[in-house]
Amino acid sequence: MPQLIAPDVRVHSSFLAAMDEARAEGHGGPDDDSTAGLSLRAYGDTWQDPAVFAEYVARLRLTHGPRSILDYDVPCTTLWYVDGDTYLGRLAIRHTLTEAWLRDGHIGYDVRPGARRLGHATAMLRAALPLAARLDVDPALITCDTGNTASRRVIEACGGVRDDAAGDDGVLRYWAPTAHGSHTGRTLPTVSKE
Repeated sequence: MPQLIAPDVRVHSSFLAAMDEARAEGHGGPDDDSTAGLSLRAYGDTWQDPAVFAEYVARLRLTHGPRSILDYDVPCTTLWYVDGDTYLGRLAIRHTLTEAWLRDGHIGYDVRPGARRLGHATAMLRAALPLAARLDVDPALITCDTGNTASRRVIEACGGVRDDAAGDDGVLRYWAPTAHGSHTGRTLPTVSKE
């Protein structure tokens, strides 16, 4: 049964296959600022080396500081969605937001191309919401590009309520309750000035 776990070297070969799928989909080019794209540019084929992959996994498991090629300026927890030794996707929970992170929100996720349209994104996000509550994220800001219908449906299926007051910058913003009895609120959170 698929589950969220801390990044783990045991999914090495499956992770490599997922990155090949992402590369075939066009990720990794100079204009691709997605997590997959940034990671592919930084690591490329060096992930084949188990020692390099182990170092990458160790960096992802950090909550603070440099994390792989993403130098988050806020504490962040990265989780992988796996089924046994099969890597299915990734999810990041940013514990706080700065002005810069209002575009991406508290929770970001992606599913490998070969595992899409099977309900994994919804299951992954649903499983992450109580984890976000334990990190004092409630409600969680979750965003998607205006044209990303699949992601919009995932967020709404997990209780996300659209923030229509957020403006129109090509990004839809949703508030999702993370704890039982919480509300979604409809205002932007106080953001850290760090």
